[in-house]
Amino acid sequence: MTLDVLYFAWVRERIGVGRETIETAASTPRALVDELRSRDTRYAMAFSDLSALRVAVDQQLTEMDASLQDVREIAFFPPMTGG
Repeated sequence: MTLDVLYFAWVRERIGVGRETIETAASTPRALVDELRSRDTRYAMAFSDLSALRVAVDQQLTEMDASLQDVREIAFFPPMTGG
């Protein structure tokens, strides 16, 4: 499947791009992260600690084990804080 992948904040800084379109067979965000980590050290560093990341599929917050079936967009970002 084809996915638009968005990276925000320090994830974007470590990888060096804010958005890319990829072909993947991943069935969950966690499986996609595994694919991305194997690309090169930039991705491995950005995804080294999944507890420090949040994920959204088609602009809805979800878990790393959610299904990617029929998903068009996935975003990775650090937890949000506010006050």
